[in-house]
Amino acid sequence: MEEIKKPAQIVTPDDGDLISVVGNTYRIVISGKQTGGAFAIIDMLVPAGGGPGPHAHAGFDESFYVLDGEIEVKTENGKYVAKKGDIAHIPKGGLIHCFKNITEQTARLWCTVVPAGLDDFFLEAGKPVKKGEFIPASEPSAEEKKILFALAEKYGQKLYPPDYLD
Repeated sequence: MEEIKKPAQIVTPDDGDLISVVGNTYRIVISGKQTGGAFAIIDMLVPAGGGPGPHAHAGFDESFYVLDGEIEVKTENGKYVAKKGDIAHIPKGGLIHCFKNITEQTARLWCTVVPAGLDDFFLEAGKPVKKGEFIPASEPSAEEKKILFALAEKYGQKLYPPDYLD
């Protein structure tokens, strides 16, 4: 019996869903649906001072390749600055971490998660946007926080207070 090979996938800069999540704009470049759940790639545009709050996920690896700008990565182990060309890797196991754009320009990160799932979280938790559109971050209401925490749990994550790693 001959094995059926899957076709190659070509993704252009205009492909993929664009989502705003807490003031950052993410493009799902390769989704878990496209890889059978093996991995996902997310192009992240993070405005000055932006980035996710402290969180953890025991079930997947997350790597950030810094294409532009600099981010400060905080973990339970300390603080690190990742500059253009650097990779920050958060291994499976539940390490609490967050990152923040510490420059005045928009930082751009190429995020890979193995296995996929974070992409589905962003699609469900975020708001669709158009190319070049940013929705400024704002303090979520109590109801929005409740929904965000429930969605995070649904996708294998735990969220912590903003000052948790200070």
